[in-house]
Amino acid sequence: MDVLDIARWQFGITTVYHFMMVPLTIGLGILLVVMHTMWVRTDSPEWLRMTRFWGKIFLINFVLGVATGLVQEFQFGLAWSEYSRFVGDVFGSLLALEALLAFFLESTFLGLWIFGWGRIPKKLHLATLWAAVIGSVVSAYFIIAANSWMQHPVGVVADDATGRPQQVDFLAVLTNNTALAAFTHTIVAALMVAGALLVGVGLHHLRKRKLAGKPADEIDHGVWRRSVRIGGWVSLAAFVLVAVTGDWQAKLMYHQQPLKMSSAEALCETEAPASFSILAWNKLGSNECDDVHSITVPGLLSFLAHGDFTSEVPGVNEIQERYAEAYGATYPDDPSRFGNLAGEPVDYQPVLAVTYWSFRLMIGMGAVSAGVAAYALWSTRRGRVPTSRLGVYGALAAVGAPFVANASGWIFTEMGRQPFVVVPNPDVPVDEQIWFFTAQAVSPGVTAGEVWTSLVALTLVYGVLAVIELGLLTTFIRSGVTASDTVVEPPIGTGRDDDRRSGPDGDAEGAGRPGEDRRADDDVLQFAY
Repeated sequence: MDVLDIARWQFGITTVYHFMMVPLTIGLGILLVVMHTMWVRTDSPEWLRMTRFWGKIFLINFVLGVATGLVQEFQFGLAWSEYSRFVGDVFGSLLALEALLAFFLESTFLGLWIFGWGRIPKKLHLATLWAAVIGSVVSAYFIIAANSWMQHPVGVVADDATGRPQQVDFLAVLTNNTALAAFTHTIVAALMVAGALLVGVGLHHLRKRKLAGKPADEIDHGVWRRSVRIGGWVSLAAFVLVAVTGDWQAKLMYHQQPLKMSSAEALCETEAPASFSILAWNKLGSNECDDVHSITVPGLLSFLAHGDFTSEVPGVNEIQERYAEAYGATYPDDPSRFGNLAGEPVDYQPVLAVTYWSFRLMIGMGAVSAGVAAYALWSTRRGRVPTSRLGVYGALAAVGAPFVANASGWIFTEMGRQPFVVVPNPDVPVDEQIWFFTAQAVSPGVTAGEVWTSLVALTLVYGVLAVIELGLLTTFIRSGVTASDTVVEPPIGTGRDDDRRSGPDGDAEGAGRPGEDRRADDDVLQFAY
């Protein structure tokens, strides 16, 4: 493997790993805001316990997400310095805003939320969580805007001397239609992840309580049942919205990156009307698009591409010829910029097997998550508690389905634009288009051994972090709602000494335990967070 292949593996592994945590942070954060808001409005102990429990899960994931996300920034300068030099004028403003505005908003107010229980007024405390979650959503938008610019470069002109893009319209970059479609798709997909987690964990604890003979009129029963119901409805609604936003993205892709979408369907030759492939086989794995057989749905691909069932959709072979004519049949003969690929033919076709199956894995895992959500809602209707081992543990295992769907979608998006790292914008004339080949994006001074070393080191570190996160999540999920989740003291200095010793149920906190200092519960709480 040469430097380019190793560097791509490195960035792919670290990015997919980090992205496994991003949707849970965003989706669970949004649901956590709802839970906390409902507690402030109703003063219900059920909403309080939900907020405290799911808050722990959110924070564990957030911390590990930050730790893994920092590595992404360093890689731009380590293995991809030429890429950073090329996109710097555009990415500089977006990443600066993401770090200085969104991330600091998120981290600062999240700290206030963590340590503000019982120290600041309830509504102000709630406002800190709102600010933190809004910060995470805004942060996601800046990152997606940057990535979407690579998929559809707008708001720039080429520098006459260097050929690099110069940003001339920041608003065009922010309002890029590719970014708007990708952002909405990402947010609803994140809600599917959070919904699946609520369903799986909630069903597990409901069944556990049922088998242990615990009564259904206890608050903890309501915590898990409400978690399941919220997670189920959120998952189903998100699945519908994922389909709607995905259709929007597909139509944009067929215009902006037709080769990506034709490869996703193994559509080798141009068809009118074009059929949607359900299953393809033969030479898909060898990346030969001459003898691929498919089971198809007639006309459906034309609808996905153009909104009707009769339009023509160009095939991979035709688009390959079109790209070779527009952007060159061979790489420039410059080993200092293109390495081993200098002067070699350019294969504009993405890896068929990767684009084809990642696209279907994304759709399939999303459908699995929606099916489990429907089962959860049906099995818990009218106060029922499912005890089926297969159903409950299947729902718990299916928590991973939307994670896989999100990762598959990201892999499809990034692998499908190869061999470009910045894809040409078809909305402008060819002589005004800006593009950048992945082959010329690697740092010229690094060796294969150096990139191998960083790849192995990062993989090992990320493996350790994965063990830590899964261990923490498993521990807190198994423990369920604990004593620290039921206690919140009003802000110190209110003069309500009696109230300060009352839990959400109105019972005296020290009852039955004379002389015990109830502030020990606060210490437990701070440790948990």
